[in-house]
Amino acid sequence: MKAGDTFEVKGTVTEESTAASLGSGAMPVFGTPWMIAMMENAAFQLMQQGLPEGRSSVGTKLEISHVSPSPVGMQVRALAEFVSLSPSGKMAEFKVSAYDEAGLIGEGTHQRAYIDYDRFMAKCSGKLNKEK
Repeated sequence: MKAGDTFEVKGTVTEESTAASLGSGAMPVFGTPWMIAMMENAAFQLMQQGLPEGRSSVGTKLEISHVSPSPVGMQVRALAEFVSLSPSGKMAEFKVSAYDEAGLIGEGTHQRAYIDYDRFMAKCSGKLNKEK
């Protein structure tokens, strides 16, 4: 990946992706959690390109503003743009944004960490085996 590389995901606002359905609000409009998931997915897909088998990424930080509502039936898209890699090479920074057919609906930044899949899952599963 190099600075300026992008990846976009697209979808349609459905009843299931509304704030009311997700429980994040009462309105029948595109829910913020779903918008964030699309943004994360765009960044994930961009990072995943070219990674060797057994490597992946996980989201570690989000700073997002949801600035405009989108009704059921409207087309939406989320865009992730690679900004930089940390000096250690382990953390990737992205500018993320989301749009509907009328314009910008959300924007912010997202950070993802490169991980070894097996090591990550072993650490996660290990939580179940620890005595409380």
